[in-house]
Amino acid sequence: MVVAAQASSRAEVLTMFCTFLRVARKFTDYNIRDYTKCQTVDNFHQNRNLSDMSAISSAFSNGKAQLEVANRQALVYYLYASKLKSVMKVQNLIKH
Repeated sequence: MVVAAQASSRAEVLTMFCTFLRVARKFTDYNIRDYTKCQTVDNFHQNRNLSDMSAISSAFSNGKAQLEVANRQALVYYLYASKLKSVMKVQNLIKH
C-alpha cells in the first residue's frame, strides 16, 4: 500500500516538473524563460532527498502554488509582450 502511494506521488511530482518546464517555455523573454527553467531544476534537486511525509506534502503543495503563479505570470507576460523585436533579433535581420 505504501509503495503504491509513493509511486503515485512520484508520478505527480514528475508531472509537476514537466508542467513547470512547459510553463517556462511559454515566456517570450529569454531571461525569464531561462530563469524559470533553472529555478525549476534547482528546486526539484533540492527536494529530491526529502523523506519525511509531511515535508514532502508541504513541498508538493508549495510547488502547486508556485505553478499557479508561474502560469499567471506567463499569461501576463504574453498579454503585455512588447510588439517590438528584441535588439538581438533586429541585428540578425539587418545582417541578412
